[in-house]
Amino acid sequence: MPSLREAQLAFAERVFGAGRPISPREQVYRNNVFISLTGALADVYPVVQRLVGEKFFTQLARRYIRSHPSRSGNLHDFGRDLTRFMLQIPDLKSLPYLPDVAALEWACHEAFHGADAPAFDFTQVTDAQDARPRLHPAARLVASRYPVLAIWEANQENEPGVVDLDAGGDWLVVFRRELLVEIQRLTPGEFALLAGLRDDMTLGEACEAALAAEPALDLPAAMGRIVTNALLTTGVSP
Repeated sequence: MPSLREAQLAFAERVFGAGRPISPREQVYRNNVFISLTGALADVYPVVQRLVGEKFFTQLARRYIRSHPSRSGNLHDFGRDLTRFMLQIPDLKSLPYLPDVAALEWACHEAFHGADAPAFDFTQVTDAQDARPRLHPAARLVASRYPVLAIWEANQENEPGVVDLDAGGDWLVVFRRELLVEIQRLTPGEFALLAGLRDDMTLGEACEAALAAEPALDLPAAMGRIVTNALLTTGVSP
């Protein structure tokens, strides 16, 4: 007799496996699952849906759901790998910026649901070089060679705006201030500084990385902006 886990896995394989014969009750369950998960993806990725169209997005969602069935009881976790999944879709090659737009939308989603944490207290630091502030758990970094923020902004209105795809790339920080998600552009050096702290560098090491990325960076001004936006905390980065 199969264990409960084995029975659950077999049932999931029947529901999500393409072309497998299933009972009418299982078909109803499958349809409800696909509708629910497609709706969850559309809620997280509204700009992606708008850019490709609702019909294509539904087809994309079904393919993603089959290859990445939800394995968490928390629906907020579903859709994490859509960015990488889209890189494998030949039909999307004509929209090379789309995965980065998806990365920005997922960053907004994660920032909104990120944990609360106190801002890093620099007044308690005795040796700034060896200090280890970390990126706030409700903050995310997104880099792209395309103007993804302009694309995102252009698709917030009823009539999408025109975006110059040759306008240059973006270095962005996405963070939650109270209950609102904000997106701010960074300089290459500011991005490198925050990325270094996210990746467990000391403050001194992160500052060196920032100056390597942008030699003319005004470090005191950059740190002032970072502190003002409460982007750093103690503990482990997301």
